[in-house]
Amino acid sequence: MFVDQVKIYVKGGDGGNGMVAFRREKYVPNGGPAGGDGGKGANVVFEVNEGLRTLMDFRYKRHFKAERGEHGMSKGMHGRGSQDMIVKVPPGTVVIDAETKEVIADLVEHGQQAIIAKGGRGGRGNTRFATPQNPAPEIAENGEPGQERDVILELKLLADVGLVGFPSVGKSTLLSVVSSAKPKIAEYHFTTIVPNLGMVETEDGRSFVMADLPGLIEGASEGVGLGHQFLRHIERTRVIVHVIDMAATEGRDPFEDYLTINKELKEYNLRLTERPQIIVANKMDMPDAEENLELFKEQLEEDHPIFPISALTRKGLRDLLFAVADKIEETPEFPLEHEEETTGVHRVLYKHEADPDAFTITRDPDGSFVLSGEKLERLFRMTDFSREESVRRFARQLRGFGVDDALRQRGAKDGDIVKLLDFEFEFIE
Repeated sequence: MFVDQVKIYVKGGDGGNGMVAFRREKYVPNGGPAGGDGGKGANVVFEVNEGLRTLMDFRYKRHFKAERGEHGMSKGMHGRGSQDMIVKVPPGTVVIDAETKEVIADLVEHGQQAIIAKGGRGGRGNTRFATPQNPAPEIAENGEPGQERDVILELKLLADVGLVGFPSVGKSTLLSVVSSAKPKIAEYHFTTIVPNLGMVETEDGRSFVMADLPGLIEGASEGVGLGHQFLRHIERTRVIVHVIDMAATEGRDPFEDYLTINKELKEYNLRLTERPQIIVANKMDMPDAEENLELFKEQLEEDHPIFPISALTRKGLRDLLFAVADKIEETPEFPLEHEEETTGVHRVLYKHEADPDAFTITRDPDGSFVLSGEKLERLFRMTDFSREESVRRFARQLRGFGVDDALRQRGAKDGDIVKLLDFEFEFIE
């Protein structure tokens, strides 16, 4: 079974908590603070393994949670950072954030790595907070929470050549005779429901990967038939080989077939029409094929090369493969939609990023004020509320962010309830 899209959950490891500790040793006067820092949480890292061909493994394991860092210890000892969690993916995997639809990574080459969820940093121990004014602080931070997100993995085949055409025009047969691939071949539509890959070698020693993609029908760009699954795989191919049943064995007009398929390619993604296209007139061993080919050439306005072949009798295949290999050599790789095209000019892309200090204040139906914001929530999770000094520091930090003033502007009065995540506290003037 070929799995080419799956949604999974990843979470980086939380940082280890810092420790509050003091030296209590004989002959060491005024021992002072001795709490160590927590270790860093592990990242979730995706790595390309060229031995994998599908995303099948992710059907059964969809949660990937990295280890947290070790907590800080006494005598100033820091906790150990955790080893990154390595998750193997097949080449051609595109990782997309499920919420924002932003492409996080495009993994192509063997051994290529990308951090998908970052681990949190370790919390600082009380040795870090010692000052001349406060030489024995009872403050330590909790570890920073690791990043968590749902991601969609999409597999795009890394084929140089994509065979396109209506169902049953002979694409699978063609692939089976020019390569050692053994696709399923039968006398019914959509025999090919998963892409088949084959390595093709020409007589002069050149080689390329050819993909026999599921049959395309009218409406595929809107998801009819095997539409989207098919079109997603052709985005990567450099050369399109358009197979046409020139004998019209199913009663369709070969030229109409040609126009329909190209219309679908154009409607799915205009970039697909930029790829060079080679037209293969298949089933030339059948009656009426010669007359249909002459008519087809008269109707064709574009200057696409046409190769009459018979996949069954193997006639015309040698010239076709040479032409395909030549076309691949002169065609550059096409970047995907999200990849920046550069023309030798160094461009800097300035993105507007939301102010990480920003926070929002909303009201609950019961009249309480609700605080939210990434930096505020991270600060809350890293505060040890079991220690009075940590709580006072948290209050000072909120004041420093301007939360108190903002609450006053929203009408908060003495004694009003303010909520932050699961925590409730009173607003005090």
